[in-house]
Amino acid sequence: MANFATLDELKARLDWTLDADEERIATSALEDASDMACLYAGREWSDASVPRIVRTLVLKACKRYMNNPSGYTQSRAGDETLGWGDDQGEDAGTVHFSADERKLLQEIGGRKPGLISAQVSAWNSVSRPVSAGLVPVDRPGEKPFPMFGADGEPW
Repeated sequence: MANFATLDELKARLDWTLDADEERIATSALEDASDMACLYAGREWSDASVPRIVRTLVLKACKRYMNNPSGYTQSRAGDETLGWGDDQGEDAGTVHFSADERKLLQEIGGRKPGLISAQVSAWNSVSRPVSAGLVPVDRPGEKPFPMFGADGEPW
């Protein structure tokens, strides 16, 4: 599987210089985010064919992770308190996409949510020929009224 973004692109988005250990973690994060992007989109891309927005989403997820790899919601040192309000919940401390980002990846991959129609039939049922194009008549003894001019081509 290919990484959709490079380590240098991620470094350009961060506010500090990564040490060797952080580079190793960032490389793994890029791999994980790229794999998850393919999973949510439901398709595979190569480095050359990946849409730019997917590359951007991968970088955003990795930056979010690198800014807070331990998943802290609050940090306190002396009389200073720092809080993160990312609404990450159980995803805190992991590489993850937000709900909006997941929805966007699904749409990019062609997996748009919505209504579908599915044919339903009873178990062990037998299909019978349908008299297509006939309108039932409510009078006893009368034949159904033809809706179309011909059986083969209704219009």
